[in-house]
Amino acid sequence: MDDNAVPVNDFIWKGLNLYYLWQPEVPALADDHFSSQEQLNNYLEGFSSPQSLFNNLLYQPGEIDRFSVLFPDFRELENRLQGVTKSNGVEYGLTYYPNSDTDIFGYVRYILPNSDAANKDIQRGDVFYAVNGTPLTIDNYRTLLDQESYTLNLANYNNGDITPTGEEVALVKVEYAENPVFKTEVVAEGEHNIGYLMYNGFYSNYDDELNAAFSQLAAQGANELVLDLRYNSGGSVRTATYLASMITGQFTGQLFAKQQWNPKLQAFYESNNPQALENKFSDQLSNGSAINQLNLNRVYILTSRSTASASELVINCLEPYIDVVVIGNVTTGKNVGSVTLYDSNDFSRNNINGSHTYAMQPIVLKIVNKNGFGEYSNGIQPDYLLTEDYDNLGVLGSTSEPLFAAAIADITGTGRFNPFGGESLELFKDSKSIQRFGTEMYIENTPEGALNLIKDLQ
Repeated sequence: MDDNAVPVNDFIWKGLNLYYLWQPEVPALADDHFSSQEQLNNYLEGFSSPQSLFNNLLYQPGEIDRFSVLFPDFRELENRLQGVTKSNGVEYGLTYYPNSDTDIFGYVRYILPNSDAANKDIQRGDVFYAVNGTPLTIDNYRTLLDQESYTLNLANYNNGDITPTGEEVALVKVEYAENPVFKTEVVAEGEHNIGYLMYNGFYSNYDDELNAAFSQLAAQGANELVLDLRYNSGGSVRTATYLASMITGQFTGQLFAKQQWNPKLQAFYESNNPQALENKFSDQLSNGSAINQLNLNRVYILTSRSTASASELVINCLEPYIDVVVIGNVTTGKNVGSVTLYDSNDFSRNNINGSHTYAMQPIVLKIVNKNGFGEYSNGIQPDYLLTEDYDNLGVLGSTSEPLFAAAIADITGTGRFNPFGGESLELFKDSKSIQRFGTEMYIENTPEGALNLIKDLQ
C-alpha cells in the first residue's frame, strides 16, 4: 500500500468509528476491535486503497447503506453539495424500453437556463435513444453520458414506441451552478390563488433565492401552494427546515424533525446536548434575514421516483402539522442523512491534514418527524398516483401540465382528474442520481462535544 494512504485510512477508520450510523453492525469498527494503534495500522495497511478500506467498512453496501461516499478531492464534494457540477444543461430521466430490462432511452425533464443546452434546439419532452449514434443500455449509459461533450440522437415517443427521427443535438459540459428555484407562479382559480413553485435542490447557498420566491408568492396573495419536488433529489436538512417554515409560519419554535445517531452518539447527545438533535421551525435564516411565510394549513407536493431525501423529509415532517397532499409517483425512499468529515482533529474543515484531499460523506443519522416516524425506506406513497406521460409531459407551471392540473382540480373541486392510463414505464436513473452523491440529505456540521468518545489507541 502507498505510504500516503496510511493517514487517509486512519482518518477513514476513526471517522466511521465515531460517526457512522451503522457502527455497531460493522465488527471492524467496534471500539474494542483493536487494542493499540499498531494493531489498527496493521489492519489499515492490508487495503490496496482508501476506497477499498471505505467499501469494506460499510454496512451491507448497496442494500442497507446505499448512499455513503468517499471523495478523493473534497472540493468536488463541496461543489456537489451546493449544486455545482459539470453540466450541458439537459436534466433528464432514463427509462427502460417496454418489455426490456437492458435497453433504455432518455427524456428531457427541463433545461437549465444560461447553459449550453439553453442555446440549442432541445427542450422538455424531447426523447433521445442514443449518444453519438450508440443506443443506450444499462451497461453503456454511464460511459456515454459522462463524456464532456457528446451528441444526443433524438426520437419520437408514441405510446411506448421509440422511433429515431434522424435529428441530433451536440452538447458541451461546463461547470455550472444550478439555482434550484426554477419556476414561481401564481394562478387565480376563483377564490383560490394557487402558488406554484418548482424547487429542484436544497442548496443552502440559495436560501435567499428560496426566501425571495416566497416573498413573491405572498405578494401575489397565494392562499394555496403546489410545491413541485418531482426532480428534487435532496440536500441540506437546515434548508428543508427553512422551506417548511416558509410554507407555514404558525409553528415557529416547535419541533420539525429529530435526529437519531448511532447508539453511543445518541446517548452522548441526549445526556449532554439534546438540543443538537432537534430541528425546529424558524422565522429567520442563518444570516438573520426574516423568513417569508405563507401560514398555510395545506400544501400539495408533486413527486416522482426521483423525489428523495430532504424532499421526503419535508413531506414526512410537515404531515403532523398540516394537510400534505402528495400527487405523483412513489418517492425514492431515503430516510437517512450524512455529514462531511475531513481529516482534522475534530473532522471539520479547520486545520485539515495537508498531505491529501480526501473527505467522506458517510451516513450518520436517521431523521424522524415529531411523532417519531421515519420509516419510508421504500418510498412515500402518493395520495394520488399519477405517473408522467412521455407523450404529454406538458409545460412546467402551466395549468394544463398533468400533475399541476391534478392539484388544481383537487384544490378547486372542479372535477376529477384521470391518472395517466398509458403504459407506465419504469425509471432507471436520472441525471442527478447517476452522479456520485446525487441523492443527498446532509447536515452542515456535526454537533459539538462528541470527540471525547474517540477511542484512544495510543
